[in-house]
Amino acid sequence: MTGGPGRLSESTKLLILSILVGLCAGGSAVLLVRSIEFLQHNVKRVAEAIPLHLGYVILPAAGMLLSLLVVRYFVKDNIGHGVTKVLLAVSRNESRIKPHNMWSSLLTSALTIGFGGSVGAEAPIVYTGAAFGSNIGRAFRLSHRGVTVLLGCGAAGAIAGIFKAPLAGVLFTLEILLFNISMSSMVPLLASTLTATVVSYAFLGIHAPFACNLAAFNPGNLPWYLVLGVFCGVFSLYFTHLTLWLEDRIQRTLRSPYVRWMVCAAGLGILLIMFPPLFGEGYASVLGLLGGEELPVSVSEWGVPFFFLLVLLLKVVSMTLTNSGGGVGGTFGPTLFEGAILGYIIVRSINLCGGSLPEQNFVLVGMAGLMAGVMQAPMTAIFLIAEITGGYELLLPLILCATVAYGVTRIREKYSIYTKRIAQSGDLLTHDSDQAVLTLLHTRDLVRDKYPHVSPDDSLSGIRDIVASSTVAVFPVVDADGGFRGVLEMDDIRKYMLSPEQQDSLFVRDLMHSTQDYVYEDEKMESVMRKFDVTGAWRLPVLDEGGRYKGFISRSRILTAYREELKQLTED
Repeated sequence: MTGGPGRLSESTKLLILSILVGLCAGGSAVLLVRSIEFLQHNVKRVAEAIPLHLGYVILPAAGMLLSLLVVRYFVKDNIGHGVTKVLLAVSRNESRIKPHNMWSSLLTSALTIGFGGSVGAEAPIVYTGAAFGSNIGRAFRLSHRGVTVLLGCGAAGAIAGIFKAPLAGVLFTLEILLFNISMSSMVPLLASTLTATVVSYAFLGIHAPFACNLAAFNPGNLPWYLVLGVFCGVFSLYFTHLTLWLEDRIQRTLRSPYVRWMVCAAGLGILLIMFPPLFGEGYASVLGLLGGEELPVSVSEWGVPFFFLLVLLLKVVSMTLTNSGGGVGGTFGPTLFEGAILGYIIVRSINLCGGSLPEQNFVLVGMAGLMAGVMQAPMTAIFLIAEITGGYELLLPLILCATVAYGVTRIREKYSIYTKRIAQSGDLLTHDSDQAVLTLLHTRDLVRDKYPHVSPDDSLSGIRDIVASSTVAVFPVVDADGGFRGVLEMDDIRKYMLSPEQQDSLFVRDLMHSTQDYVYEDEKMESVMRKFDVTGAWRLPVLDEGGRYKGFISRSRILTAYREELKQLTED
């Protein structure tokens, strides 16, 4: 779209605003990282001073409670599951994200993780970055498409800022968030991630977050990386299904948020005392494994992988307890942690059986494998791990493991941990343009009520003037309470309108008939289209949940809206 003389085109605005969004997203990422570091440093000092390790019960519980109170009494909105919320904003809410999300997820996740909550900071910062993009786009009156692109710029900038990984930020947006994006929109995405990365470099240093010394790649070890990929795929199913099942079970069983907090905080505290690596994001343990450090406990050789196996299985529980108990955090960080642990267990077990595989390499590759399976985003996983570790020399094992893990996961699970619930509600946008357009169309926006209403108790003589002055072929029959009773078609009454003696004795209820089907104003467009296909109707009545008539929706109106949405979706 081009502006008049002296006005910027939308594409130029997008480019300029994408840099602003990148600054905001990168700055937010820096603030979150520094806040978590500050809190964790002081919290650990306090926790170690409390006898019987009770600090690891009290302090994480305090962080969860603080987050719960902030959300309940100040934010007054559900801000958990940040990536899923961003996806819902794109598909259901015209890319609108509330202004408070520019700070609320950042504050509450800093409290949750800084006090020891066993979750990740990445999903909250993605929500924060996306909120900046959405609100800045709307403030400058961009089109729906422009706001959506800026939302993606914010999310991409957030990933780039927190990991210093610009390429991974772009791929994250393309694979997970934005179902279909034109090549012209790539420039704002790249500008945003570059800006956010520079901000991160300026305040956090230019070193890679998980920099490590890796052994040289040996092609002879590729079969073992394939084995690791299979295990990552299988464990991805465990991670996704247990997380969603346990979360639902806790929500259904413990209705009171404070009872839920007490139970979850107690459970988390016990796990943290027994398994210290579960404290916080767990990145210190990941760095230790990448650095080849040994576990600081006195156990037998096989006791080490067994201990880590328990950590692997219980991290999902500790993460879910943190989020369900009032904390705010994501699954992104725990996925990296779990992948590293799984890679270590596999390689250490092989080496204990007589192998001589480089353990750091498998720890690194395992991170990509589990991310590819859980998030079903193999490209993001491959390049994120390469960027944050400097492990480009392991690109071939990264590709192999991530691809195998993704393939194994897809055999049993079609959706990622972010999209499974959205898919069940019918709000998931996909890379299929037809499906994406149907998801973006809303039934209530396409309803028209241009048809004169008649009552079932009206006589034909009573509606004679309505019929004479109308050009429509169908009249909705609506009772006194607005309830839909049926339709009266012109063909049904034409012969009687020419016979005045019959008009007083015939009533609408005698000639009306029911429709082949009807739709609800909040019904998904995919369901609406199925009803049109089954009935072969040209138009169908639309009702609210109480059965009251709202208007008609027609095939032609849907087709027109579909063409317009598809044009915007694929516009360059």
